[in-house]
Amino acid sequence: MNRVLAAAATFVLTVAGLTTFQTATASPAHHRRHHHPHPYTPPPVHWKACNDGGLLDAIGAQCAMVKVPLSYRHPHKRKIEIAISRLRHTSSRARYQGVVLVNPGGPGGSGLYLSVLGYPGIIPGRASGTYDWIGFDPRGVGASVPSLSCDSRYFGYHRPRYEPTTAAVEQAWLNRTRGYARDCKHAPGARLLRHVRTTDNVHDMESIRRALHRRKLNFYGFSYGTYLAQVYATRHPHQVRRFVLDSTVDPRGVWYGDNFAQDVAFQKTIEVYFGWLAAHDAVFHLGTDPAAIAKQYYDALNTLEATPAAGGTVGPDELADVMLSAGYYVYGWEDVAFAYSAAINDGDWSGIQYLYGGGAPQTKGSDNGYAMYLGTTCTDARMTRSGSIWRRDSDAMFLKAPFLTWGNTRFNQPCRFWPARQHTRVHVTGRRVHVPVLMIDETFDAATPFSGSLEVRKRFPSASLIEGVDGTTHAGSLSGVACTDRAIGAYLANGTVPRRTRGNHSDLQCPPVPQPDPQPEPPPAAAPQATASPHETLRRAESSTQRVALLRDAIHEVIRSANP
Repeated sequence: MNRVLAAAATFVLTVAGLTTFQTATASPAHHRRHHHPHPYTPPPVHWKACNDGGLLDAIGAQCAMVKVPLSYRHPHKRKIEIAISRLRHTSSRARYQGVVLVNPGGPGGSGLYLSVLGYPGIIPGRASGTYDWIGFDPRGVGASVPSLSCDSRYFGYHRPRYEPTTAAVEQAWLNRTRGYARDCKHAPGARLLRHVRTTDNVHDMESIRRALHRRKLNFYGFSYGTYLAQVYATRHPHQVRRFVLDSTVDPRGVWYGDNFAQDVAFQKTIEVYFGWLAAHDAVFHLGTDPAAIAKQYYDALNTLEATPAAGGTVGPDELADVMLSAGYYVYGWEDVAFAYSAAINDGDWSGIQYLYGGGAPQTKGSDNGYAMYLGTTCTDARMTRSGSIWRRDSDAMFLKAPFLTWGNTRFNQPCRFWPARQHTRVHVTGRRVHVPVLMIDETFDAATPFSGSLEVRKRFPSASLIEGVDGTTHAGSLSGVACTDRAIGAYLANGTVPRRTRGNHSDLQCPPVPQPDPQPEPPPAAAPQATASPHETLRRAESSTQRVALLRDAIHEVIRSANP
């Protein structure tokens, strides 16, 4: 992230109160007999000023709730509410192109704030002003009602090491993950757990379309949001208008297989990061050999297992989670590098502690995103509940991909004990979609490996794929890469996409989100800048270009909160 623009992250995360959690790629599920749910038309939407004191208020967005069935099999029974926001179009009625629904990923990511994508200048050209931009919190998430939380202390400090270094560690994780699933079973709002599959969220998307009285839907999905797009297009192909898919989920892997695919991909991206650290030894002083830096990192995990740092708050899991963010995005590479360098060279672990959680206690509801992530992934599709198979597969993967394997396994392990039944995945197909679809991904995207984008391109004959060549950033569109962003603007303006070519590869090759060029760490930003309100932060911007840059940073902080 550009340090000059870091205030955007501060005001989004402080005021919005978003939850941070890990992502994994996903595939949804349903039984065939449920393919045609009972029709449901939501009551009218009543818009009002958001007045949240945060980003939505600062950009003049409106907010509302959409009432939907808890179960679409019984549409006239119990109802829940989906929180939505709107940034209205600025074009004439003649040029108006409808609504764009936006999802940041997850599952479980809060997308209420992403109506900001419609702010002038975020997307090149004037097309964004011809749409109403709709952010939403999926069912069970954030401002939607009810919102599910199971145990806010689950991601606190003093966790056992992810790797099963002893039988006691393995048993501790068994107890923790079983306990979390049990807490979810007894949490307020636990009735949701039987109704938070991807298909349920797709039904909600269709309800939002109907509530807004639109004949067709436009959609911009990041990460897991691309799976929502795939399943919506499979179920409602004739309602698809313009769909942008950034960092596409592989529908073949369901959840269990896709998680292991992530392990391999993250091994590659962290090696790229270690290479970047080595290339900038003059700044970070970690050495010039990437292999030596990697060994240094794994040695640090062993040391922290024996003796946690920063008053016992930083153990191997906290360090691993902070380093994981460098595998997702280039935006925070410098922040992680400076904190890690201070820890290794000076024994100062406060930076790592701050990047993990600032040492602050977990707040009520802070596990909402994680609870809803599991709610979807544990029930979307069939996966084994056998502990011996999980252990066998993780041991085998760890031999070739030690960086993430056991952390990823522990993150998903509550699915073994989840208190809601699994379903059969949807067979994704785009063959009935006859309008162009725009896909974007980077070559070494680890959270949703590039092979998934190629697979979905095969299944959607009308899709064209833009590749950020050799990039490692996940969900990185609208980052200022002109080649990519102009193509997005053109697509939203008139539906044009790069010409589809023959073969199993991308259709347009663009530069990736650039790696940062680190300089010696600047002095900390002044306190007033760090604590300024969104209104004040935008008011202080010296130009429209700087306002757009601030808001783009804020957008990517929202996405990072859904996919850290």
